[in-house]
Amino acid sequence: MRARIDSPVLFLTYDDVPPYKKQGSMVRNSYFWALRSIADRSPFGKDWEFEERVWLALTRMLTAFAESGYLGYRETVLEFPPDDPIPPVLKPVATWRAEAPEDESL
Repeated sequence: MRARIDSPVLFLTYDDVPPYKKQGSMVRNSYFWALRSIADRSPFGKDWEFEERVWLALTRMLTAFAESGYLGYRETVLEFPPDDPIPPVLKPVATWRAEAPEDESL
């Protein structure tokens, strides 16, 4: 999931947050509600916000869902921009996003 930090708030890109589906998988829907339950703000159609006080809980939750084997890697790992520092508490569940290759045809 694409992530960024602005002040002490972690933002998860809305398009990367797992959607709730009424007829969807129980694990995926549980993951959606677990993420939403610790989010400080989860407005419809906008990035979800997590204040620094819940980052440890977020790390533990992402680790548990990743270890379950039911969800894919990109759904349980936070991907930060290449130049952004990753806070120590989030390092177990975070990485840097690979930069897009430059178009050499220009």
